[in-house]
Amino acid sequence: MPILTLKRWVSFISLLTLVLTGAILFGLLTGTERISLMETIQIIQHGIGTDDHSLGPKAIILFQVRLPRVLMAGLVGAILALCGVVFQVLLRNPLADPFILGISSGSALGVYLAMLLDLRIGLLGFAALPISAFGGGLLAVWLVYQIARIDGRLPITGLLLAGVVVNAVFSSLILFISSLLDANRVMNILIWTMGHIGSPEYKTIWVLLVYSLIGGALLFLFAKPLNLLALGEESAKTLGVPVERLKRLLLILVTLLTGAAVSVSGIIGFIGIIAPHAVRMITGSDHRLLLPASALIGAAFLILADTLARTIMGPVEVPVGILTSLCGGPIFLIMLRRKRGYGY
Repeated sequence: MPILTLKRWVSFISLLTLVLTGAILFGLLTGTERISLMETIQIIQHGIGTDDHSLGPKAIILFQVRLPRVLMAGLVGAILALCGVVFQVLLRNPLADPFILGISSGSALGVYLAMLLDLRIGLLGFAALPISAFGGGLLAVWLVYQIARIDGRLPITGLLLAGVVVNAVFSSLILFISSLLDANRVMNILIWTMGHIGSPEYKTIWVLLVYSLIGGALLFLFAKPLNLLALGEESAKTLGVPVERLKRLLLILVTLLTGAAVSVSGIIGFIGIIAPHAVRMITGSDHRLLLPASALIGAAFLILADTLARTIMGPVEVPVGILTSLCGGPIFLIMLRRKRGYGY
């Protein structure tokens, strides 16, 4: 694996930033209403309050419909990719992501119950849905931890098996609750559980941005311990890493991030698997580069997927979670055939 230098880090991150910029432009320009790049530049220059009536409606579409959705998709994709990186190290499993431990299902169940109970009041300035998502995800982590723990340790095999069981139970609870409701009330919630970015408000985007920046910065601080943990728990302990405490801290952190993402987008799969592997195949497993690069790739991938989801069968919109699964499965199989080892 090539030695990571500052020049190599900056070059690769700059390249991925250009890729993300291209994905953002694609999301802004693509839709049932055609908006050219030149019109987009003019709209941005003049703002929403332009006197040019030919640009007025398009300015509304750009700033109030497409831009919030593109930004939300980018943030959710980045969060899911970051969580996937961490889970693949914690579980030493290249297939791990927030779904493998049932965290996404737990978060979805928390949001599901909050939506059914029409909870709109937050706590200490935080919205109710992210709190409910974090609570559901934390419950999932606690259950997995209690089931898998043996003499104060978290064996990898037990953690994986416990995650599969908890995920199945929470998914079944969501389906059971849905079966008790009338079709009209449950339809919107079911669409959300299949993964749906929707039309977010800028206030929600700002809150998620704060979550993602703080969480991403904290994960980046753990980049070196993650590098050591990837060598194996015994090796990490020998090198002075408090393995069990580190695993608990990381589990809580990725639970908070996953809950924040699920609360606004529902369950979206494969981002946490595809993005880290795509980066790892090119750059290796140094988490000082892997974490930010995966976030950029995850953001770009979900922006592109959501753009296709709202246009491919227009005016009918496909839940983006379905599209990421349909696209992610074949891509993942191709990557497995091309390269078997991922640094584990």
